[in-house]
Amino acid sequence: MASLVKGKILGVIGDEDTVVGFLLGGVGELNKARKPNYLIVDKNTAVTEIEEAFKTMCAREDIAIILINQHIAEMIRYAVDQHTASIPAVLEIPSKEAPYDPSKDSILNRARGLFNPEDFR
Repeated sequence: MASLVKGKILGVIGDEDTVVGFLLGGVGELNKARKPNYLIVDKNTAVTEIEEAFKTMCAREDIAIILINQHIAEMIRYAVDQHTASIPAVLEIPSKEAPYDPSKDSILNRARGLFNPEDFR
């Protein structure tokens, strides 16, 4: 019998609407240490707590992609910019209150530095 390889999961750091939306979509999970793969950020959430959750998710073997609201990524920009590994990939997403600004996306800016516009002509 073939061994089953468990798939990787999403991590989500965001405002309540964003995280609840993903949880309703079925992405919520607790690992063996009973740690969730999500963090709901509100006005009472300390920046240190957000940074700790981000670094913890980056270190987890079972998380392949971390989705983070861009306005929250701005709060821990130094930590997001320090993450250079391809897995987990960090994707900055908009929220209802804060639209997406491509100029602030560290991954997009890093990708822009890899390619010359002339390469696509």
